[in-house]
Amino acid sequence: MEYFSSVLLFITLFLVNTAISEKTCGFKACPSTKLNMINVHLVPHSHDDVGWLKTVDQYYYGSQNRIQHAGVQYILDTVVEELLKDSKRRFIQVETFFFSKWYSEQTETVQRAVQKLVAEGRLEFTGGGWSMNDEATVHYQSVIDQFKLGLKYLKDTFGDCGRPTIGWQIDPFGHSREQASIFAQMGYNGQFFARMDYVDKKKRLEDLEMEMIWQSSEYLKNSNIFTGMLYNHYSSPPGFCFDINCEDAPIIDGESYDNNVDQRVTDFIDYVKMMSRSFRSTHIMVPMGDDFQYEDAAVNFKNMDKLIKYVNDRQSGGSQVNVFYSTPSCYLYELHQLEQTWPNKTEDFFPYSSDSHSYWTGYFTSRPTQKRFHRDGNHFFQTVKQLSVLANLTGTQHSEDLETLSQAMGIMQHHDAVTGTEKQAVARDYDRMLYKAIVGAENNARDALRSLTNLTSGEFESCLELNISACAFTQNTANNVVVTLVNSLTHKSTQYVRVPVKNENYIVTDEKGREVPSEVIPVPWQVLALEHRSNGTQHELVFKASVEKIANFLIRVLPSPKNMAQNNMHFPIEKIQDENDELRVENSLVKLTFDTITGTLKTIEMNGVTENVQQSFAIYKGFRGNNGESNNRSSGAYVFRPDGEIEVLSNNKLSFYNGTRVKEVHQHVNEWISQVIRIYDGVNRVEFEWLVGPIPTDDEMGKEIITRFSTNISSEGKFYTDSNGREMLERERNQREHFDPDMSESISGNYYPVTGQISLQDDEKRITLLNDRAQGGASLKDGELELMLHRRLLSDDAFGVGEALNETQYGTGLIARGKIYFILDDASEKPNHAERLLQHELDQHFWTFFSKSNAVASVNRHMIPDFSDFPQSVELLSFEQYSKDQILIRVENFNTEGNVVSFNIYHLFESLGGDRIWETTLDGNMQLIDMKRFKFHQDGSGVFPSSVEYYYAPHNPMSSNSTMSADHFVVTLVPMQIRTFIIQQKYISN
Repeated sequence: MEYFSSVLLFITLFLVNTAISEKTCGFKACPSTKLNMINVHLVPHSHDDVGWLKTVDQYYYGSQNRIQHAGVQYILDTVVEELLKDSKRRFIQVETFFFSKWYSEQTETVQRAVQKLVAEGRLEFTGGGWSMNDEATVHYQSVIDQFKLGLKYLKDTFGDCGRPTIGWQIDPFGHSREQASIFAQMGYNGQFFARMDYVDKKKRLEDLEMEMIWQSSEYLKNSNIFTGMLYNHYSSPPGFCFDINCEDAPIIDGESYDNNVDQRVTDFIDYVKMMSRSFRSTHIMVPMGDDFQYEDAAVNFKNMDKLIKYVNDRQSGGSQVNVFYSTPSCYLYELHQLEQTWPNKTEDFFPYSSDSHSYWTGYFTSRPTQKRFHRDGNHFFQTVKQLSVLANLTGTQHSEDLETLSQAMGIMQHHDAVTGTEKQAVARDYDRMLYKAIVGAENNARDALRSLTNLTSGEFESCLELNISACAFTQNTANNVVVTLVNSLTHKSTQYVRVPVKNENYIVTDEKGREVPSEVIPVPWQVLALEHRSNGTQHELVFKASVEKIANFLIRVLPSPKNMAQNNMHFPIEKIQDENDELRVENSLVKLTFDTITGTLKTIEMNGVTENVQQSFAIYKGFRGNNGESNNRSSGAYVFRPDGEIEVLSNNKLSFYNGTRVKEVHQHVNEWISQVIRIYDGVNRVEFEWLVGPIPTDDEMGKEIITRFSTNISSEGKFYTDSNGREMLERERNQREHFDPDMSESISGNYYPVTGQISLQDDEKRITLLNDRAQGGASLKDGELELMLHRRLLSDDAFGVGEALNETQYGTGLIARGKIYFILDDASEKPNHAERLLQHELDQHFWTFFSKSNAVASVNRHMIPDFSDFPQSVELLSFEQYSKDQILIRVENFNTEGNVVSFNIYHLFESLGGDRIWETTLDGNMQLIDMKRFKFHQDGSGVFPSSVEYYYAPHNPMSSNSTMSADHFVVTLVPMQIRTFIIQQKYISN
């Protein structure tokens, strides 16, 4: 049988090994439907996780099948073979990473066959990202990047026929409004997913609201996008899984004694009729697949062929069910033709609950160190992309190193990667992959900076352990060390820089030899006590730096001890407490008051506002579940289910460092929790740098650690969280937009993803917390905000990962360190929005490189474009090499106050050697002038369409060239708008 299959494949490939005929992809390739019938769109698909229970490579090659039987290369092998046998068959491919790896290994003959299948719409790409990204814990910048990567690959390989038009987010554990907005801005017609709060889904099934029009942005016009919820997860109908890994009966026809055609057809028609009662149209979409299915695609397609034949045969007897192979894009095309209205949606789909005791809100925080590493990876990626453009690094090795980092970051967006919901061995493999990619891309940064500065032999080393005040480069001495700071922001930025050093006297000078004020401060003893941390550097040198794009600072050691740390050493609180048992720490902008008895914060004064603010750490102990039943489920990688009690920790021990430029209060909470609260001179925020771990498990209890900020603000049950780092959404305790939630788990049921910030306010005051990684957050009482920092659990939550989230390192529980930034301000009509630029600055703070030199280093400024024409509210979201002679620029207006801004990019275009410039969709791979996506109307809008309608570009897309005047290079941005451009260069300088 295997020999016959191989021969058949050879013959089929031989027959198609001719020039590809005229492209018939897109809606021209959609199957015909029938009036007055239920048209059933069967969608063959395989959901292939880019890592979960096995590593990425193990899934691709099909190894370690004792863990999970899955081999993606065989899926694609056999799917292509089966599609070539019958022109009616269809299949959708989603994860571009897996496809690209498989396609690169194929012979030219097989590649031509695949080209033909794509050109004829028989193999259709859906989703199109490098991975199927998570939607709770990802940052929008990384989501855009991973779609740019996947869609560029498909465009370069297959042209227009390779471009998806549908978002296929079937497995993420909840869905964000920003993700929907990204799809709309990429020109997608709609999106589909499979997970929704079980109460919400039940109500929508009853009310015929499984499909809706989602208003995906508060600010952007034309942002509405069709969104559909799948009926039966993303699985085949019950009893109709024809995969080799399933046990459902095949369709047995012919003269066999076991012939089951009548019963199977009846069962399927009954299912279709039941399903159709929950949808508004005469079209329904039925996925045929599941995780890693179609490894022997002949089995799947042979049975689906029979199912289609025998179900449609019933039409002669009066059946009104019409079944055929289809795709999500063809299904949505038919809905668009109906010219009807649909339910509306404005908020998001968080949190996700699969039953009354299972809120999937734990993964908002799971694996906190990996979540931080992921954010560091994005930060370095943006930095290196910009440096590569500035230095014109277009060599093969440079391109390969940057592509490797791009792909690693694309994989890290996967909904079982950044979420922390993978097995421990897989988590380590993700870290290995990202670390290797960062090290490779450091070569790009080094080569770029050697060109952009006069340090032609500079080391330009990065230190990835600055979060624990460690750096190998300064381990022995920081004498004659050049610190090169790269600012990936558009505008000049002033920030404080901390360099791990020995306790010596230093002088810091800028490029002109001028002394920059600095001081040496001690590293907290809790950090010095970290196991396996080299303690050669027990202090940090702190100085303020102002950087436009690149700046160098020289550190030298002086013999005089005037600035040495012992002269300003921190000392026990008892030495400075006054008769009121208070410690006051203040600078010109911020004033903090601490209770020296309890060791806790009491009040904060800033921006002319004073508020009682008590910050504490607390422990949620896990529910003692021992199996996967709903009412006995425990917290795990996905689920947060505390036992209902919380242990608030108090009686902190304090010490105080009273510096000139920075003042720090060091809190020792217990033997595994400590914190530094600091304020910098001239900086209008409070920084909380927490250290948590190893979380003890001696009592055999899992624990989830939170920090809580309590105030007297009358927030009336409302608070605000960001959507993937962009727009803010209002949350209301125990409430949802569309339904009354099951609040059996009232704590976890009020947790939301916090990618960048969370805030609350009343009529007078607002507090905002900005974080340095994705975390879960809530406001469980008026005036309170809390963020979950770390989790260590001893039980699995029985949702598939199969092991407890019990991270260890060096033989003990994992230790995590991170930062939260606190802002107190007057209330405003739009809480949050003043902090968006700050959030972006914190995400993209100066990247620090180190080199040895005894001379002042300078920057070759003639190589750096001038961005001074950009308004202050406009940031350079992307600045990267798109191809060897093309540059991609993506700009964003961070303003939310209704102000339209305009500026001219002619000088930037000219400085980059531009020949032509054109505007694209958000992903950068389709000219914006070509965008044409389905427009649907909402119920109650008062619009009753009489013909199909479309959304086009929301403005006149830029398309200019070097012969035109500067008037043709004006960019106008409405609030929160992102615009993307490609610059074609005239030449490539060496």
